[in-house]
Amino acid sequence: MTRYLPARHYLWFGIAAFVLAAASAWLGRGFRPAFFAAGLFLLTAALLFLLALRPAVEIHEGYLSIGRRIIPWMDIRRLDRTGRNSPLIVRITLYDDSRLPLIYPGDLDSCNSLLRHLRRLSRDALIDGIPYRQYWGEVLASGGERKPLPPRYRILRPEDEAEVERLYQRLKTVGNLDQKNSTDEK
Repeated sequence: MTRYLPARHYLWFGIAAFVLAAASAWLGRGFRPAFFAAGLFLLTAALLFLLALRPAVEIHEGYLSIGRRIIPWMDIRRLDRTGRNSPLIVRITLYDDSRLPLIYPGDLDSCNSLLRHLRRLSRDALIDGIPYRQYWGEVLASGGERKPLPPRYRILRPEDEAEVERLYQRLKTVGNLDQKNSTDEK
């Protein structure tokens, strides 16, 4: 698992913008146009606080977690990156054609690492309009035409998948899931 947290400098810049808004409002008592600057600083502070308080993005082997939302990799059909590098903005299109904007306010290295993880693990997705295999330079089948992949249907909800995984890990460590003594069954 890899966890990506928002960069702390957004919080500090938000605090600085709020302090500048307060100072501009105080100066606005004698010079009315300073209220305009106070409003702009306050708007900037709100935007920076929103970025600083974004939920963490977690990369797991089987799914992507954005805050409390869990998205299995097989549900991602398309990843489209905007021109922004920091904060990273990626439009994710899911299997049901719903779109989810991923906004990650991190430093440049973290943004590049997260983008690389997203592209690597979204094996069924188009990456910026290019099929996964072609994007990563893998050789396509020489048959000329590729037959379309059958649709993947979700059997379990993400919560149920997490419960099955938890039970499987318990089974691996304990050896059985029953709380009863195994000698009673013989």
